[in-house]
Amino acid sequence: MNEDMMTEAERASKLAEPAANDTPTRGKGVFYVHTLGCQMNVHDSERIAGVLEADGYVPATEEQYLNHDIDLIVMNTCAVRENAAERMYGTIGLWAELKRKRPNLQIAVGGCMAQLDREKIAKKAPWVDAVFGTKNIGSLPQLLDQARIEGHAQVKVQEELNYFPSQLPTDRASKVSSWVAISVGCNNTCTFCIVPTTRGKEHDRRPGDILAEIRQCVDEGAKEVTLLGQNVNSFGYGIGDRFAFSKLLRACGEIDGLERVRFTSPHPAAFTDDVIAAMAETPNVMHQLHFPLQSGSDRILRAMRRSYRSAKFLDILRKIREAMPDAQISTDIIVGFPGETEEDFQETLRVVEEARFASAFTFIYSPRPGTPAAEMEQVPHDVVQDRFERLVALQERITEENLKTFEGRDVEVMVTGASGKKDAATHRVTGREKTGVLVHVGVPEGEPMPQVGDFVTATVTHAGRHNLIADPNPEAGQTYAVRH
Repeated sequence: MNEDMMTEAERASKLAEPAANDTPTRGKGVFYVHTLGCQMNVHDSERIAGVLEADGYVPATEEQYLNHDIDLIVMNTCAVRENAAERMYGTIGLWAELKRKRPNLQIAVGGCMAQLDREKIAKKAPWVDAVFGTKNIGSLPQLLDQARIEGHAQVKVQEELNYFPSQLPTDRASKVSSWVAISVGCNNTCTFCIVPTTRGKEHDRRPGDILAEIRQCVDEGAKEVTLLGQNVNSFGYGIGDRFAFSKLLRACGEIDGLERVRFTSPHPAAFTDDVIAAMAETPNVMHQLHFPLQSGSDRILRAMRRSYRSAKFLDILRKIREAMPDAQISTDIIVGFPGETEEDFQETLRVVEEARFASAFTFIYSPRPGTPAAEMEQVPHDVVQDRFERLVALQERITEENLKTFEGRDVEVMVTGASGKKDAATHRVTGREKTGVLVHVGVPEGEPMPQVGDFVTATVTHAGRHNLIADPNPEAGQTYAVRH
């Protein structure tokens, strides 16, 4: 899972609507949650907000956030890449100045870096009031209360999972598109990854509990859900049911009012034929797939402890596309993994050319302390940078060619907002079409502006480098239709 799959709006923490009167309540304190990292972190931040609100705290309005009129800031951290850790320390360093100006301001740090660097954070940033791990979201209000009493940082990080975060109150950032966790943790042993350390072993939720949460989301206005897990398609393996994930997808298809189902991220080694069939045969399961390759070299895949090889990966892609010719498939690729040679990198280029991913999230290898790969011989930075640039150039060309195929076609877009940088000026709304591609839709003159949650069918008029533009002209026979 990675944060680059989301738009800035999808990652942003929710801000409260301004109060109807001139004297808004502050409750136990006005708070803001700052999120780093992947979709699971964004969903955890919704739980953090829900727990705080249940304890009497009040989410900040945009005006309060911009004016730093806040009593509590919570950072939900990421530990997957080195730059996320650097951003964390840099940001909480800036918050120290806020605390000097507002001595009663409380600062809390949670998430994966808190799970990993609990004592270091409290020591390096003594102005932090609470440090809580990925399994301690529900303890945050108590830690803040105790910090006020004792006057120093409270640290609580559990190694064992005593409850699913999904059991906690939630303040969802979007009313029309919901994250639903189906599992937490990871049982894989990839040599580059710190997630098993920060999130623990994999634990699956009961299917009935998952479906009940999805129904509740729909009852509250959601039209789309994204199923979350470190390895969603290994759901059920712990109880010996290797068909549990495909059964779950099919069960989602029986939920009235649920228009779209997505999931992230699957592991290629567990991507079986029954999952492909469930995707193809369940109408509300979208033909969008994030499928992490990591490397095209079998030698490097072995060193990474990835339990598949490039031929198997490409064979699965072939099956997916045979079942769903319109499928849009994205991937993750690490460049410069320890020991990677030019020959290994050429294999990655070969697989990328053959796979023709819709997009690829490419990363320069980042050593994470505590992982086996951090102890291996590293590739010189200038060599890695050169490879990275060549891979990005290749994928940019493929992405551009893929998006060009949408021009002139009608797409159905679920409106998520007017969040594009130029949307307001160009009278456009923004959303994603069925296979996940970001689309900016122009509203023809005389037509009503669609609202968030509406579905707009429109003709694509231009393919950008990373998104589509649909500025249809109905008088020229192009399509524009809104479905509520």
